[in-house]
Amino acid sequence: MSDRDKYVEEAKAQLDRWNAQIEELQQKMQSAEAQARKDYENQLEELRAQRDAAQKQLDKMREASDAAWDDMKAGFDRAWDQIASAFDTARARFK
Repeated sequence: MSDRDKYVEEAKAQLDRWNAQIEELQQKMQSAEAQARKDYENQLEELRAQRDAAQKQLDKMREASDAAWDDMKAGFDRAWDQIASAFDTARARFK
């Protein structure tokens, strides 16, 4: 497996983990009181937006030519770090 394939697989695995966390929070929201439920809904919207942004970045990475891979990877790393940070911050509000 090439470095590129490994990189994409690792990113996909992280997206899967984020999806699982979103599902877990969705379950918690179902049993929350009205105001807490509203807070959960707002946070879940934010988490889904971050996840969707990460998925779009991953899709771009998959489509990149070999020549563009290095440039794309550098940009993806920066964007991924920002998305991961925002996701962690939003998720931490639920604890």
